[in-house]
Amino acid sequence: MGQVHVVVMGCGRVGSAIARRLETIGHSVAVIDQDPEAFRRLGPEFGGRQVTGLGFDRQTLLDAGIDSAGAFAAVSSGDNSNIIAARVARETFGVEHVVARIYDSKRAEVYERMGIPSVATVPWTVSRLMRELLSVKVTEIWREPTGTVLLMRITVTDGWVGRPLAELETASGARAAWLVRFGEAQLPTPSTVLQTGDHLVVAATDELTDRVHQTVEQGPAGGQH
Repeated sequence: MGQVHVVVMGCGRVGSAIARRLETIGHSVAVIDQDPEAFRRLGPEFGGRQVTGLGFDRQTLLDAGIDSAGAFAAVSSGDNSNIIAARVARETFGVEHVVARIYDSKRAEVYERMGIPSVATVPWTVSRLMRELLSVKVTEIWREPTGTVLLMRITVTDGWVGRPLAELETASGARAAWLVRFGEAQLPTPSTVLQTGDHLVVAATDELTDRVHQTVEQGPAGGQH
């Protein structure tokens, strides 16, 4: 994954930590906060953009470069602002990786269903955002001793959202072992419908790995040209 432009809304402890970490690993970052004093938390070394304004305001988002952003993190102290901003980033600007910080767990469940992963506590927020943002779609996680069968972790891509698991298994040739949804692992059935944010662990063989990568990246064959 090359350099990605990331917009972070909220320059509190979490926002500033994420912004600094992203810049350290080579991404370009813009931080939005309505309080210009908040940018002090970024420290003198921070070279990214600092935009004073409301994070759900379209012009503020445009000033922060949302139209070229690969990821958006809404981590201000207000649940509602974070939710609205996350939806604008996802629905208006089509940002691929969007995370909202939501303190109210009941509300968080509703937004998970809408495909906006939500995060709560501070340390988990930073690492979770980093994972969401830098998620490689397919990674090998285990290989059995003879070396022919392996387990791969798959991030469910947009083309597969709303499709039954059986369809992905048939297309890729791999077998799903378990599914992680909202941070909880479960044993799926062939009729399990895939959702945004799902991660699957599938068993495959060496011959199948290329096919698994292709299937995940290209989505269902119904969309063939």
